[in-house]
This record gives sequence, C-alpha cells and structure tokens, in this order.
Amino acid sequence: MNIAKPFSQACENNKQPILKHLKTVLKECHHVLEIGSGTGQHAVYFSANMPQLIWQCSDRAENIAGICQWLNDTALSAPLTLDVRDDNWPNQKFDAIFSANTLHIMSWEEVELFFHRVNTQLKATALLCIYGPFKYKGAFTSESNAKFDLWLKNNNALSGIRDFEAIETLAHQAGFTLQADHQMPANNQLLIWQRG
Repeated sequence: MNIAKPFSQACENNKQPILKHLKTVLKECHHVLEIGSGTGQHAVYFSANMPQLIWQCSDRAENIAGICQWLNDTALSAPLTLDVRDDNWPNQKFDAIFSANTLHIMSWEEVELFFHRVNTQLKATALLCIYGPFKYKGAFTSESNAKFDLWLKNNNALSGIRDFEAIETLAHQAGFTLQADHQMPANNQLLIWQRG
C-alpha cells in the first residue's frame, strides 16, 4: 500500500525563520534528536542546511510512514518510533533536542513526561529547542492564538496552548537554563534552554 507524502504548509512557512536561529544555536552540535517530526519536512530542510549535524527524526507510530516518504531521497537514518508516554527512548545521549508544535498537542501529563524524558537523553551541556505558540502571564500573544487554543480544546480537551511560565518551571526543574526566547512569525516563539 502506497502512503501519500504528507505536507504541512506551516512547516513550509516557518522552516527558514527557525533555521536562521538554529544555525547559530546548533553550530557546535553534532547529533540532534527531533521529537515529533510530523511530516519530516523540517528534518529534510534543516539537515540539508546544517550538514555537520546527524539529524534523528522521531514520532508516534502513525506518522512514521509519512516521514519516510520525505526521508527516502536523503541520507538521513530511519525515523524512530517514539511516544513520550513510553519507555523505549533511544539508548544514547544527544547534543540537542528540537521539537516544533508539539507541547500544545500533548496533554499536560505528557508535557511533564516530555521534560522528564528529555533530561535523560541529553549530554551534560546540551541544548533544548522548542518552537510553538505560548501564553505569557496567562495571556495569549494574539487573537488568532486564542482562537487556535479554542480549536485545540474542541478537538481534545487535554490539549491547548501552554503558559510559558509553567514550561519554564518544568525546564528549570529538569536542570535547564533559558538562553533565549525568540519571537517568531505567526505568533510563535522559539525557546532555547541549555542544560548545566
């Protein structure tokens, strides 16, 4: 059975602005784990533009076949099947972890598990890079984000745009120090933490 190649317009729109920051942030890194690779578009674009990196995709089982459609014409290794709720995380340490548009899809319990798990996957001074929409002091950064939050909760009551302060608390508890909070197009943020 042929799997249609998935496509995300959001990935297409945000890949260049994200890359602009990652090229600086990840310049000393070698091995990056992407959690929630989605379609695989980010992985293909970022790895082509940062050839010094070994970029490892991962996602839930239902997205793996679609990611493979994007990776077929690249030298990237096969994506890992990874769910934050499971124990089968890679048995290795990474220089950095990148995740885009995932925390608002997860339940809060899964977000907590995410920060617990990533802490075990990173080297001593590794980086954690998270892209997506956030609230600040309980307030949305735009009307469109408020509408998006309602749409998310109508689809899954456990999802929703997260409070930056709550995420920062989880990151701090996991041993990470915030390095940067970049304002991005379409009312998103790119948060950069370093461990140690």
